[in-house]
Amino acid sequence: MTITAPNPVNTETPVIPLIISVDDHVVEPAHLWQTWLPEKYRDKGPKIERHRIGGLLYKGGLNYEYEVDPEDGTGDVCDIWFYEGNMYPHKRHVAAVGFARDDMTLTPISYDEMRQGCWDPKFRLLDMDIDHVEKSLAFPTFPRFCGQTFTEAKDREVGLECVYAYNNWMVEEWCGDSGGRLIPLCIVPLWDADLAAAEVRRNAARGVHAVCFSEIPTHLGLPSIHSGFWDPFFQACSDTHTTINMHIGSSSKMPAASPDAPAAVNAALSFNNSFASLTDFLFSGVFIRYPELKVAYSEGQIGWVPYLLERADDVWLQHRAWGGVKDTIPNPPSTYYYDHVFTCFFRDRHGLENLHIIGENNITFETDYPHTDSSWPDTLSIAEKMFAGLTDEQIYKAVRGNAIRMLSLPVDKR
Repeated sequence: MTITAPNPVNTETPVIPLIISVDDHVVEPAHLWQTWLPEKYRDKGPKIERHRIGGLLYKGGLNYEYEVDPEDGTGDVCDIWFYEGNMYPHKRHVAAVGFARDDMTLTPISYDEMRQGCWDPKFRLLDMDIDHVEKSLAFPTFPRFCGQTFTEAKDREVGLECVYAYNNWMVEEWCGDSGGRLIPLCIVPLWDADLAAAEVRRNAARGVHAVCFSEIPTHLGLPSIHSGFWDPFFQACSDTHTTINMHIGSSSKMPAASPDAPAAVNAALSFNNSFASLTDFLFSGVFIRYPELKVAYSEGQIGWVPYLLERADDVWLQHRAWGGVKDTIPNPPSTYYYDHVFTCFFRDRHGLENLHIIGENNITFETDYPHTDSSWPDTLSIAEKMFAGLTDEQIYKAVRGNAIRMLSLPVDKR
């Protein structure tokens, strides 16, 4: 692996090019599945209902406790997805932009209370203009970060149609009239690798080069990346230059410590799944079998990468014989990182100070709109402070150049 020395610090305020955010989120509009599903499936598809919710309490993981339509008539108005007998209420901390920091709470919310850019593409573009953002890649909300909701469905036929409907909406409605500013990110039926591969190819044929995947599929009860199960999917992504995007939480299991720790502990540990997933990929041989494959870690930050690469290379050097990788990983694992992996951050000065190890060609930037981590509407001023000391070329790569390569976007004329 090649490591270049850090650049000398430049104390002038840097010029930040228009940003391509590779990790934002969309709150799906209430009409999505009732419009985009074939009519025969709409009765069984997801629907929005408005109710009052009382006593909403986070219980850890994906578990919440709450009362719907309390008898005393109190409770916050909430728009709720209903699907296969389950309820999925909208919560303010998922549609947090526009609220004061201390009001970004775990509180029920309706579409009327959300900033309209959460779910309306025309208003999203306006909010991007406010935030110095030219283009945006948005992960799902109700389907969850890699479509787990439909993978867990009892009726797989309807679940598959829901996947198709989401992708058609994503390409044609969410991104369709944006002039390329909203970049499509699709989901696949994770329960069947051949169906997943076919959906990658279907969407690639209409210009989609990004797909969601689970950082740790075994947490979803699915085969591991070592099993060979995913080979048709990996092949399709490699053939179509479709980057595999793995968001923190896309395994439906966030890192935790003590069971009674506050949720802030989980938030601080959220990078751990990215750390584990990248280690898995580096020792899997997947990058050797698919030399054109690209993967991206979303919202995991970057400061942990130098230690992982050092440790992985040391394990390969010292323990490859008994560690089971002597015959499958011919070169130090970091070799494959630099050729295949994109990382992503929004506030990580420590990572930028170690950019000579992390790789200036391997980082991308995000605003995380509309979540509580979002830097909206202050992304430009935050970026100016955080990128101080980097060269213009390094800043360009971080905020847009690497994203253009990662997502097969039209090349800038510079």
